[in-house]
Amino acid sequence: MRLANKLAVITAAASGMGRAGVEIFLKEGAKVAAVDVNADALAQLAADMKAAGYSIATIQADLSKPEQMRGSVNDAAAQLGGIDIMWAHAGIPGPGGVENLDLDAYQAALTLNVTSATLAAGEVIGQMRKRGGGSLIFTSSVSGLVGSMFSPVYSAAKFAVVGLTKSLAQRFAADGVRVNVVCPGLADTPMKVGFTGRSGDPVEAEENQKRLLASVPMGRLCRPEEVAYAALWLASDEASFVTGVALPVDGGFTAR
Repeated sequence: MRLANKLAVITAAASGMGRAGVEIFLKEGAKVAAVDVNADALAQLAADMKAAGYSIATIQADLSKPEQMRGSVNDAAAQLGGIDIMWAHAGIPGPGGVENLDLDAYQAALTLNVTSATLAAGEVIGQMRKRGGGSLIFTSSVSGLVGSMFSPVYSAAKFAVVGLTKSLAQRFAADGVRVNVVCPGLADTPMKVGFTGRSGDPVEAEENQKRLLASVPMGRLCRPEEVAYAALWLASDEASFVTGVALPVDGGFTAR
């Protein structure tokens, strides 16, 4: 197994890509702590994993609140006995435009997408140093590699996450900690409608999805497990000389 005896924490773990990551990391031998703001979804995740023969630690936390972000890392370390791997996956779409910008919504997007990732790194590095190294993985987006006319605020935040990754990869290399980021394309997850259907009009959402997929050479949505498998590889010893990488999982979107 690729993560045998590894101690892993995944944020935004109760649905979509994060949930896929929990399932895949468990199957590959990791001990997993799942962090999410949704207590009911966490309880369902734990029940589903128990039914599949696995046990997980669950931590309910609002990662937009600094004390809860920091606390979730330390709680995970206490429950697991340390941290070897962290996939800091939490994020939200944020406002669709900049005209008449709602500054509260803007700040909320920056806080969850960028600040929570930065705080996670600052907190988990001490845990990984104790273990002699580790793998820290963020989630950005193809919108963190090329600009998005649909989501300029989200794009700006996700560019920041890519920059954070490249900077921390250099800063933490001497500690034996690798820092990488996965960059999904439009994915078939609950958050999809936040990008394609901000107006609430299902017809508009469908048309926006068609326009976006027209730019994807493979012509389909990304599946959550495809991103989770990319994170698995980055977390594993197979990627032992890989750090500072922004890995697209996008069906060829950024190859244009």
